[in-house]
Amino acid sequence: MTKINVLAPIDGTVVELEKVPDEVFAQKMAGDGVAIDPSGALALAPISGDLVKLFPGGHAFGIVAGDVELIVHIGLDTIELNGTGFENIATEGQHVEAGTPIVRFNRATIEGEGKVVLSPVVSSGGGTIVSRASGAVKAGRDVLFVLEV
Repeated sequence: MTKINVLAPIDGTVVELEKVPDEVFAQKMAGDGVAIDPSGALALAPISGDLVKLFPGGHAFGIVAGDVELIVHIGLDTIELNGTGFENIATEGQHVEAGTPIVRFNRATIEGEGKVVLSPVVSSGGGTIVSRASGAVKAGRDVLFVLEV
């Protein structure tokens, strides 16, 4: 068994996935993980790997490293904003190191459009979460959760 440290992709406060007001995430249909209530405005790569999906609107991205696949979803129902409040920095298909900036976002703009900025970070494939952070986390520095694969 190998342990993989998944770094916080966004500055903010950790929220249990079960408390996310979206049943797909709360019931872990998209995978297990945690959510972050952002205080920052930049989403970074939580692990080193390939950026296999970066939605044109910037609201979500997926990174694959070996058998592990992670999804970072900035806000809830933010696909409906069609990119308003988001700016993609990275490019889909590129290899990224943990801490690489992926998306810049504007919380005030997103909330102004009536969306919740609570941001789920889930493991959608490979591994089991063996520990989770709580409280405040710093993007690219603090371990959000540990995966055992």
